[in-house]
Amino acid sequence: MPEISQPAPAKTVLYGKTLQELSEIVSALSLPAFTAKQIAGWLYKQQVDSIGAMTSLSAKTRALLEKTCETGVCAPETVQVSRDGTKKYLFPVSGGRHVEAACIPDRNRTTLCLSSQAGCRMGCAFCMTGRQTAGGNLTAADILNQFRSLPERDTLTNIVYMGMGEPFDNPVEVMKSLEILTSPYGYGWAPKRITVSTAGIIPPLQNFMAHSRCHLAVSLHHPDSTERKKLMPVENKYPVRQIVELLKTYNLNRQRRISFEYIMLAGVNDSPEHAAAVARLLSGLRCRINLIPCHTFPGNPFAPPNKSVIRQFAETLQQKGMTVTIRQSRGTDIDAACGMLSAKKKKNSV
Repeated sequence: MPEISQPAPAKTVLYGKTLQELSEIVSALSLPAFTAKQIAGWLYKQQVDSIGAMTSLSAKTRALLEKTCETGVCAPETVQVSRDGTKKYLFPVSGGRHVEAACIPDRNRTTLCLSSQAGCRMGCAFCMTGRQTAGGNLTAADILNQFRSLPERDTLTNIVYMGMGEPFDNPVEVMKSLEILTSPYGYGWAPKRITVSTAGIIPPLQNFMAHSRCHLAVSLHHPDSTERKKLMPVENKYPVRQIVELLKTYNLNRQRRISFEYIMLAGVNDSPEHAAAVARLLSGLRCRINLIPCHTFPGNPFAPPNKSVIRQFAETLQQKGMTVTIRQSRGTDIDAACGMLSAKKKKNSV
């Protein structure tokens, strides 16, 4: 019988590796230790697309690396452009999946909203991503490639981990990506330019607070525990009141901003009484509250309140001494809600 050829082993992706991980790869190949820092420089400072372009490495070293490794960066497959300038990109990630990243220009700021998972396990009632099957965690390479391969990369002023998925349900890869973004050997971004959003998974939240100086955004969406459970099942295991009390134990300074995201749902969480309850819940914690009109999408039972209701809600909070921002909905004329573009791609691929 003819021999059945075996597929070649998958190459190690260098992009998204921390300096420590690159050092381990270099050591396994019996290369000089300084090679790891050289590779990091080419990946994150020079932002090359191939090992062959790492010209400070000897030809022999490059040839050895090319046998077992690849850079692992890739361009987005498609883009949708909104009338307001928002662009939503669809990126392929490991495992044949796709995730979304949104580039949002706003006067003197350009923000990248990136994804940490394909799908999401949190099951929030108002979220399109939560209606997809949980496609799994992204690698640090998958996460960072949304930044690295974004056409507007050089104009970005801020990054928010607020796309598809719950960042603290993928804590190891998210923390690696934050290290690379902020470390001198990586992109060297100031932590204050980066915000990580969470529905509230306490153990990795504690690790984040201890080991990262990036900003934090907590998804609140309802001040009452019983009602929040209906919207966000995570409340059953990690009540938001515990999160608030935990955050109060940290010595928060102006280098770390804590915000609470509050998606406004008409007739559900938008009354002055709800606003007063939010103020009581967050009393004593230096923070900002971001009010966000909910996005509509097919099958979504919720709708945004009218602007006057949102303004009254904000005024009630401000009267209680809270710092409040009303966010404007962006990209409403494209697949604006998180998960819509990737869900369409998945449906068309079946």
